[in-house]
Amino acid sequence: MDSRLIALGLSYLVGSFPTAYVLVKTLKRADIRTIGSGNVGSTNVTRAAGFKAGLVVFLADALKGVVAVKLIAPRWFLGDSTMAILCGAFAVIGHVAPVWLQFKGGKGVATTIGVLSSAMPFVAMICLVAWWVVFLLWRYVSLASLAAMAVMPVAQWAMRQPPAQVLIGAGLSALIFVKHHANILRLLSGTEDRWKSKKG
Repeated sequence: MDSRLIALGLSYLVGSFPTAYVLVKTLKRADIRTIGSGNVGSTNVTRAAGFKAGLVVFLADALKGVVAVKLIAPRWFLGDSTMAILCGAFAVIGHVAPVWLQFKGGKGVATTIGVLSSAMPFVAMICLVAWWVVFLLWRYVSLASLAAMAVMPVAQWAMRQPPAQVLIGAGLSALIFVKHHANILRLLSGTEDRWKSKKG
């Protein structure tokens, strides 16, 4: 079998592990898909099971991207940064469309952050700054995530990364925008929930 298919397939399988589903099932004996927004991601887990559980899910989902870039890709493509990013992209696809949950997964932001921090740390830093600026100004997690993902391919282009890598970044950004379509509609209609602290 083609080594590229093996690496991409493994990256997809790593990404498809349903962290949020498993954790909430373990802690709450509940299906995260029936709670809150129904999203299989860290934000919804935070609302359903608390900050610590949400943080665990976020870190675990980000780790999927790290594993794809740092462990799977070098096994077959040592030194090939484009293939490393592509493996990371397949981990994101696995998270978004996991085979274990009938291809209905999370929105891919945490796993994308794992990919960026491993393959493009400076781009990751720029995206993180964009996320925090938008979040602190408007208190929408979804809007902050969309802003960070919109900045990603622009930052790649500004840093003169190879066109193939910029294209992969743009593809990831587009995928995450598609997964946020319901949030975008709520933002436009003014019905999206703002993040509220316990104190607030």
